Parts: sequence; structure tokens; C-alpha cells
Amino acid sequence: MTERAEFERLALPHMDAAYTLAFWLLRSRPDAEDAVQDAYLRAFRAVRNVQGDIRPWLLKIVRNVALRKLSERARTANVIPFDAARSDRLGSERGALQVAADAPSAEDVAVEAGEQAMVRAALAELAPTFREALVLREIEALSYREIAGLTGVPIGTVMSRLARARAELRKVLARMMRRGESDAV
Repeated sequence: MTERAEFERLALPHMDAAYTLAFWLLRSRPDAEDAVQDAYLRAFRAVRNVQGDIRPWLLKIVRNVALRKLSERARTANVIPFDAARSDRLGSERGALQVAADAPSAEDVAVEAGEQAMVRAALAELAPTFREALVLREIEALSYREIAGLTGVPIGTVMSRLARARAELRKVLARMMRRGESDAV
């Protein structure tokens, strides 16, 4: 089997997880796609050095690429690209995060979509370290040990971040729900 075929066999099944992590760190579909592409290229070049499960190693590369992009974004924060300004004005990407539900009724679909949108909006309000911890644990189902290895922090720090992230998420959701009730009256 060629090196490329072996890499594809090992790495391609984890592309959705890589994209999910990149998206929640970068909060932009195009940036997340770029980060995943860059990470996979870097991973392909270094795959000979991997021992054990490729998933945490690959996600660590995705994380590093995404954090580098965030750093670059912060340095150029006062510059707004024309395309980004135009897409924000037109709202072309606003509904893109909606996920279709398998619910049988339109009401169920509407309620579930509203709940998902609220959780996504609340998750987006969290600090990047908290958002990262929740995405890796709750969405990507990584173990504490895998998250610790990926982020380079002790397991205790991972557990602490997750506890704080969950508490912050609860606060944000509660605030959003209170705001929603006041709007309904």
C-alpha cells in the first residue's frame, strides 16, 4: 500500500471531527475548511512519525493551525475584507448552521432548530478555551487524556476547564432563555 493510500485510510475518517474542531475555534466555514486542508497537508508530510491512534495527533495539528489563524486574525482585526463585509450585509451565511432534523412534524422541527441555534449561539459566546474543551469532549467525544494530550495541559486542567465551560454555558443559556421569555410577553 502506498504512503498516500495508507494516510487516506487512517486520516480521512476523521475529517468531520477535524472540521468540527476548526469551525468551533475559528467560527468561519471558509477558515475552518482552509485550516483542515492545511492541517491534513502537514499531517501527510509527518505521518511517518505517528505511533498509536492518529485521531488525537491529527486533531492537535488542526488545533495548532486554527490557533495560528486566530492569531493572524487578531493581528489584522481592524481590516475588513470586502467579501466578508458583503456576505455579512447580505446574510448569506447566517442560516448555514441550521441542521435538518428527522422530526415528523413541522413544530418539532422548528422547536429543535431553535434549541440547536440557541446552544450554538451560547457556545459561540464562550471563551475559546472553554469552547474548545466542550467541542472536544461533548461533540468529538474525546477522553480527558486525549484532550490533555491534544491541548498540552494536565488532565486536571482539562476537567477544570470542562466544569467551568459547562457552568458558563448554563449561564449563557439561562440568560438567553430569560431574554426570550421577556420578548415573548
